Amino acid sequence: MFSWGENIRDGFGLVKSNGLVKANTDSCLNVILTKSPIAHLSAGNKVVAFIRSNGKVSFACRMHEYKDGRRVTWKLKGVECREKILALSCGDTHVVLLSEEGRVFCLTSASNDPRPVGNLNQVIQVACGDQHSIALTQDGKVFTWGQNSRGQLGLGKGEPSTSSPQPVKSLSGIPLAQITAGGDHSFALTLSGAVFGWGKNSAGQLGLGDTIDRPAPAPVDCLNLKKTIAISCGVEHTVVLTKGGLVFTFGSGRYGQLGHNSLRNELRPRLVAELWGAKVTQIACGREITETFSSASCLNGSFLDKSCDKHYQTSLKHSGLDLSLARMAFQKLAEKDKVLAEVKNVVHRILLPSLSKDPIGVEVLRVYLIIPELLGVLLKQQRGIDITEAFAAAILRLIPDKLQVLEGLWSTLSDSFFRTVVKAFHSLSAEYLQQMAVKRCDHGKSLKKTFGLLQRLYDVNSKRRRRITVDTFHVNKISSLFQSKLVLDLNSELTELVWDISGEDDTYWIESEMILSKIKRYKDNIFCLLKDYPCILDTEAKCTVWMYAFDQIKDCHEDIEYGWLCDKTVKVDRETLLDDTFQQLRKMTCHMVALKVKFQAENGVDEGGVSLEFFSLLGRELLTMEPKTLEVYESGLAWFTTDDGGVTDEFYLLGLLCGKALFNQCVLNLCFPLALFKKLLGLTTTLDDLKELSPTEASCLQYVLDEDEEVVEALDLVFMDKGQELIPNGEELPVTMVNRKKYVDLYVDMKLNKSVQIQFADFEKGFHKGCPTQTWRMFLPEELMTLLQGDDNYEWDKLRKNAEYQGYRPTDDIIQNFWSVFTEFSEEQKKKFLTFLTGTDRLPRGRSLSKLQMQITSLGSTDADEYYPKAQTCSVTLCLPNYSSIDTLQEKLLHAITHCDVFGDA
Repeated sequence: MFSWGENIRDGFGLVKSNGLVKANTDSCLNVILTKSPIAHLSAGNKVVAFIRSNGKVSFACRMHEYKDGRRVTWKLKGVECREKILALSCGDTHVVLLSEEGRVFCLTSASNDPRPVGNLNQVIQVACGDQHSIALTQDGKVFTWGQNSRGQLGLGKGEPSTSSPQPVKSLSGIPLAQITAGGDHSFALTLSGAVFGWGKNSAGQLGLGDTIDRPAPAPVDCLNLKKTIAISCGVEHTVVLTKGGLVFTFGSGRYGQLGHNSLRNELRPRLVAELWGAKVTQIACGREITETFSSASCLNGSFLDKSCDKHYQTSLKHSGLDLSLARMAFQKLAEKDKVLAEVKNVVHRILLPSLSKDPIGVEVLRVYLIIPELLGVLLKQQRGIDITEAFAAAILRLIPDKLQVLEGLWSTLSDSFFRTVVKAFHSLSAEYLQQMAVKRCDHGKSLKKTFGLLQRLYDVNSKRRRRITVDTFHVNKISSLFQSKLVLDLNSELTELVWDISGEDDTYWIESEMILSKIKRYKDNIFCLLKDYPCILDTEAKCTVWMYAFDQIKDCHEDIEYGWLCDKTVKVDRETLLDDTFQQLRKMTCHMVALKVKFQAENGVDEGGVSLEFFSLLGRELLTMEPKTLEVYESGLAWFTTDDGGVTDEFYLLGLLCGKALFNQCVLNLCFPLALFKKLLGLTTTLDDLKELSPTEASCLQYVLDEDEEVVEALDLVFMDKGQELIPNGEELPVTMVNRKKYVDLYVDMKLNKSVQIQFADFEKGFHKGCPTQTWRMFLPEELMTLLQGDDNYEWDKLRKNAEYQGYRPTDDIIQNFWSVFTEFSEEQKKKFLTFLTGTDRLPRGRSLSKLQMQITSLGSTDADEYYPKAQTCSVTLCLPNYSSIDTLQEKLLHAITHCDVFGDA
C-alpha cells in the first residue's frame, strides 16, 4: 500500500515502525506492508477505519500527539454492529458505515456503538468530508448532511448546515458510479466517467482552473473522455484514477501530497508521473425493474454502450447509449402485459414529473432518448397517448440551452432511432386530430406543443448528415381541421336558427352572428397554428392554409369601407403590355388586394382567367425586355443580369409582379432556378444550385474538387472570377488541394449572391410588397417554385376523365372526334390548347389536370363549320360548334389555339 504526504503520520498506527519501507523524503512516497490484506480503507484527521479481508471492521483513533510533533499515539478499536458492514468512510473525527441492508450508521471516537442516520434506505455508497457526509442510494439519489460553510453539501447558494440528510436535486437523473468527499469539498462520478465537484475550492481542489467555491455541483470538463473510474479527496486536494491506471491530482500541494515532487498547488488535474508503469487499482486520501424506471439516474445508467468503452466518450455529440439494448428490452417487456402496464404507470406517474428543467451534464438527458423506445412499444398497442403527452411536456420544460443540447443528441441518432422519436409525437398529433374530427373538442393548445416538437425535430433533421424523408413529419388530413366536428356542429346550429319573417325579432341575427364569430375565431386559431409549423403539412395542406391566408386578407381589405381605397384593376393593351403594366404599377399605392386585369377593347371580365393569361403573357415579355434585367443561361433558366446599366426600378417591378402573381394564385413562369426561391426563404445556395443554372461552369468547379494535387496546381487558378477578387488579395492566392473547397464555395457565393446583391435586394423588396401575406414562407423552395412558375406535370388522360358536357353527350360523334383530334396533338399543341382553355400552359399548384374540370358545351350555331371554337377561361369551358367532319374540327381547333393571343373570351 502506497502513501504520500505529511511524514509525521507514517503508518497511521496500523503497523509497527519496522513494517514501514522508508522511501526518500524528496519523492514523497512511502510503502506500508500490512500483515493481512485490507479490503477497504478510509483515513481522516483523527481516525482511520478499514475492513479486513475476513470482514471484520476496525478503526484507529488518534489519541495523543507529542509536543515535538514527531510521534503520534493511535489506538485500534473493534466495531460492534448488528448488521454486516460493507463499506465505510472517515471524516475528521467520525466514521460513516454502510450496512449490507443499505442502512447508514455513524461512529465517533467516543463510542464503538454505531447510531443510525436519518431514514436513509437502499444506500449503496457513503463518503465523508471533515464535517459533512454524503450517501448515494440505489435509485441514484444523492443525500448530504453536516456542515455547509463552503457549499460542501451541494444544496445551492445560501443553504444552511443540516443534521438530517437532504437530497442534492441538481444531480437528479444522473447515473452515478461514485460519490466522495474531502475536507470541505465533494465529488460525484458518473457511469460514463464525467466528474462533478462542489464546495470549497481555495486551493483548486475542484479542478476547475480557479479558486472560487461552488455551492452546487459543477462539471470538471477537463476530465472528460479520461475514462475516470475513481475519485478520492483529501483536506484540500483530490486524486483521480482512470481506467488505464493513470493517476491525476489537483488542489493543495503544500505537503507534497499531489506527488509531483513539488509543493505547488494545481488548479487543474495533473498526471502523477511517479506512478507511470505501475497500474494503480485503488486510491485513498485523507478525509475523503420498477425501481429502475422510477429513477431517472437508474434509467440513464442503463443501456450503456460499453463496446470499446464508448460510454466513457459521452459528450455533447455522443450519448454513450446503446439504444438497440433499450429497444430489445422494451420489446421483451411488451410480451408481459402486466409488467409493461406497471412500467408505463411508473414512468408516467413518477419518472416524468421528477425530471429537472435545468439538468447538469449530458448523461441526465439520456432519458429523453430512451423513453421514445418505450413509447414506440406502447403506441403500437394503442395505449401510449397520455404518457406521450406527459413526455412532450417534460421536453418543453427544459430551459432553452438544455433543449439545444438535447437537439444536438437527436442529430446524432441513427435513422431508426430518430424516426422513433418523430413517430411518437406524430402519433400523438394524429390522435388529437382524430378526436377533433369526431368529438366537439378543441386540442389547439396540445397540438401547439406536439407540432412545436415536430418542427424542432424537422429542423434537427435538416442538419443531419443522413436525413429521414420529409413526409415522415406530415400529419395526414390536416386540412380537415377547418371542417372539424366543432365547425360542423356550429354550422348545424346555424341552419336550425329560425328567421323571423316579420323582422321584429333580432334574435336570429344576433345568434347567427355569434355562431359565425365562433367559427371564424376557431378557424383563425387553426390557421395561426398551422402556418407556424409547416413541417407537418404536405403540399396540398400548405395550399389549403395558403388559400385561407388569402381569404383572410380579402375579407379585411375588399369590404365596402376599404375597397374604394385600392385601385386594383390594371388596364393594358396587348401591344404595349409591359409598358402599360409598369406605368400603372408605379402609380399603385395599395397592394393589399388581388389584381384584376382588363385588356383594352376586349369584353372579358376577370374572374381569374384573364389574370392567368395576363401573367402568362408577361412571362414571355419580361425575358426579352429592355433594359435587360434577366439573362437566360445555357440551361434555359433565367438569372439576374450583372450588367444593370440603364436599369432604374425594373428589378423592383419584376419582384412586385412575381409577388402579385403569387398573391393572385397565378403562374408567372420566368424559368428561375431553385436558387432564387432558396434565397427568398433565407436558405444557403450551393454548388448544386449553380449546376442547375450553369451546368458547364459548375462542372469546371466540380473538376477542381475531384482531381488530384498535380492537376489542381496545373490549372493555375487564383481566387478570382471574371476580374473580381473572391477574397482580399485573391489575385495573389493560388488554388491548392488545401483551399480548393473554399475557392469553390466563394465562387458559388459570388455567382449567386454577391454579384447580384443589389439586384436581388430590389427584387426581394418588390416581391414582399406584391405578396403582402408572409404565409408563403412555410413552403419549401421546390414548392414555392411550383407555386409561382406552375406545374408542368401534364396528366392529359385526366382531362378527358374529368370532363363534363352541356348540350352534348359523351357518345356524340363531335365529342368522340374532339378527343381523337386532341389525342393526336403533339405535346406543344396540347400545351397551346391548355393555354387557350385556361389562359396558361402551366397550371397553378392545386389546379393540376387531375383536378381541372373542363366543360364542353355546344355553341348552338346552325352554320357550325363557319365558326371557330371559343373558350371561357374563367370557367374552363370549351364552346365547341358541332362540326360536320373530324377534318373541319381539326382545322378550326388548331387555328383557334394557335391564335388565342389575338382573340378569345375570358
